[in-house]
Amino acid sequence: MDSLLLNIITSAGLGAMIGLIRQWSGQTDRPDTESYAGVRTFTFWSVLGCITAFLSEEHSPAILPVTVAVVGGHFLWRQQPAQNGQQVSPGSTTLAATLLTLLVGALVSWSYAKEAVLVSAMTIVLLGLKSPIHAWTRRFNNADIRATLQFVAITGVILPLVPNADIGPYKAINPFNVWMMVVLISGLGFFGYVMTRLLDAERGVLIASFFGGLASSTATTLAFSRQSREDPSLSVSYALAVATACTVMLPRTLVLVAVVNQDLALRLLLPLLIMAAPALVYGAAIFWKQRSKPRATQAPTVKNPLQLSSAIKFALLYAGIVFLVKFATHHGALESSLFPLSFVSGLTDMAAISLSVARTMDGGAGFAPGLAAQAVLLAAISNTIVKAGIAAFSGSPVLRVHTLAVLGTTCVAGGIGFWFAGL
Repeated sequence: MDSLLLNIITSAGLGAMIGLIRQWSGQTDRPDTESYAGVRTFTFWSVLGCITAFLSEEHSPAILPVTVAVVGGHFLWRQQPAQNGQQVSPGSTTLAATLLTLLVGALVSWSYAKEAVLVSAMTIVLLGLKSPIHAWTRRFNNADIRATLQFVAITGVILPLVPNADIGPYKAINPFNVWMMVVLISGLGFFGYVMTRLLDAERGVLIASFFGGLASSTATTLAFSRQSREDPSLSVSYALAVATACTVMLPRTLVLVAVVNQDLALRLLLPLLIMAAPALVYGAAIFWKQRSKPRATQAPTVKNPLQLSSAIKFALLYAGIVFLVKFATHHGALESSLFPLSFVSGLTDMAAISLSVARTMDGGAGFAPGLAAQAVLLAAISNTIVKAGIAAFSGSPVLRVHTLAVLGTTCVAGGIGFWFAGL
């Protein structure tokens, strides 16, 4: 088949899919009005982009730019108020979709078929999610917007300005690497925070506890423990939520380590699975027992994990641990001091020590992989002990019994995982 003919058919198919979703979205939002453009129009635009791109290469480079200008002018003309009140003036989203569809055809003509499919898919998804996106954004408040701006500051503003060079005693601190770890942990926490804001209360505490655990397992544990005092009848459900939030910490740590050091992450996979086993068994038992009973529906109140002060504290903690590891390595005392350092660090935040050990190993530190894995496991155990203490101090009697049982067993399983990690 002729290549131009094949490109036209491909362009027509992509344009038709975009137009189908655009027409469906317009009919869903305003069923009593005439849509500005639909399947036929977007199909024409995509084919038009393909043909004009071909003609621009074969005859005159001005053909495609003139076509884009004509389509844009047509859009501006349609912005005039309709006389009969039945037609709808197109919005900026429609203009963007129109121009993208035109350029999709051009990409196909220029043999960028994969890129054209990607742009088409992105356009289709964004057009189809118009109503859900509007519903989601209505749930955000000023604090959520500040959280987003702070995340942008942490990633896009501060990171490029941080020097990428080893400084300080023993050349232990690389500011860029330190802040990159802040971006990594903040990004995962930000995702969990956004999901807790988007969840409906009807979704139940189990899903909320999962995403709350991604944002801050400590804050989620404290929130659910306090709620168990306010509503003791739901203490078992809240205990399951606490166990879930604390267990999410383990795969969360595994993901963070895998980004920095895949070999260490693979070594941690089985030990962390062993440590998570008690909570998984407990969760399955409670879910089976309560499958026919009403579920708790109040999601936890998790504060924004992206306060710049929190980011700076994490950076200082991470840099301090990196320095201590370098110091111990320089003086030949790494193996004797790593475990106490891991346990103490895990009492406040296990991400810092986990990332520090993973980064140090990735840099060629001279300690065994098993030792590094055991250090991460020890930090996880100490962190679990802290969560158990929070639940015991802040929760109802029933929640106290359940969480101490499951988190205590988790610590025992962590000890078994600690042994496996050293093999």
